[in-house]
Amino acid sequence: MKRVLLKGGRVIDPASGLDGVRDVLVVDGRIAEVASEVQDGGAERIDCAGRLVLPGLIDTHAHVYEHVTGSFGLNADLCGVQSGVTTLVDQGGPSCMTLPGFRHFVAEPAMTRVVAFLSAYLVGGLEGHYYSSLYRPDCLDIGATVRVAEANRDLVKGIKAHAELGGFARWGVEVIKSAAEIGRRARLPVYIHFGQLWPLPHQDGKTVDPDSILTQVLDLMKPDDILAHPFSRHPGGFVSKNGGLHPLVREAVARGLKIDVGHGSHFSFNVARTVLDAGIIPDTLGADMHGHNTRAAVPADPDGGASDAHLFAGKTRFSLVSAMTSMLALGLSLEQVVPMVTVNAARMLGLQDETGHLRVGGLADVSVLSDERGRWILTDNEGTKVQANRLLEPVFCLRAGQMVRADAAILPSLSPA
Repeated sequence: MKRVLLKGGRVIDPASGLDGVRDVLVVDGRIAEVASEVQDGGAERIDCAGRLVLPGLIDTHAHVYEHVTGSFGLNADLCGVQSGVTTLVDQGGPSCMTLPGFRHFVAEPAMTRVVAFLSAYLVGGLEGHYYSSLYRPDCLDIGATVRVAEANRDLVKGIKAHAELGGFARWGVEVIKSAAEIGRRARLPVYIHFGQLWPLPHQDGKTVDPDSILTQVLDLMKPDDILAHPFSRHPGGFVSKNGGLHPLVREAVARGLKIDVGHGSHFSFNVARTVLDAGIIPDTLGADMHGHNTRAAVPADPDGGASDAHLFAGKTRFSLVSAMTSMLALGLSLEQVVPMVTVNAARMLGLQDETGHLRVGGLADVSVLSDERGRWILTDNEGTKVQANRLLEPVFCLRAGQMVRADAAILPSLSPA
């Protein structure tokens, strides 16, 4: 049997309330012991002193339908285990038509655990919804999407939809109503993207008050549905036109809705400061990496456009772990951030019995991070700079007990300021 001993790291397991220096023994791919001192002369010993030993990180917002969603989809293991992350949630890449391909070509071959929030749209997440005419109300099939979700519950953990300013200007709330109906029938959470991505149409001159979007969407959602991108710099989200927190955000939380950071290219430190200062703390944290905000080699756009000119392009590089660093720089504590990428994320997926913890007997999904002190400057795509005094970086992870070094070329690198 393969035996690995993680020695002397700071073990944080919010699911069990554990936070302290511990040894973690892994035997044959499962957690065998977590204790102050573990003696096992036959184990491969890995010194984790000064490092964080966490339940395998869960990225709640990924785009990994590689080769099918155009230049948007990244390789799952590049974003996953090679970035120190053991579980990925593809947000809206596969649809009811394309899920079999996602299972066969992405989820099954990946070393990373990969699950999906099924797109509410028949075409799925082609080019990140760049071609907006594919996402109109008659491009959904509620019944087919429900049937596919119910037949693939091991893989489908939710439904993905959009509440964007451009979409509202084209067809109002109809698409969101259909997505909400799919979620109700399939008994799955619906993940709603907020914030402008598509440009407004010029042909009909129709305009939308961005502050009205949350108002229209809120009554369609049920407890445990998820509002994404609370820190987006685009209109139509958590911050009103007057620069303050949208008055319905607190009501949404009171109704039992969840909030996912969904970092992405549109992440704004200024918006995040406004939302956090109002006392709104997200439940989960997803990176939202894709082919236009990383340095990964991806296929050319169908129209021949360069990646750095794409509508969704971003110059600032990030990962799930660097997003954790950003949360710390904004004033959240490590004790607040770790649950976002472990136990809270596992609950969001209904996988709390399988992952998100370091329970003895459980599968050995473990992420080990360095935890450095110093001074670094973080920058968002608005050019806002924030000082970080603490830097987290992935070192390696164990996926079902198998070690993978966190050496993905897409990982950001920061030099001390």
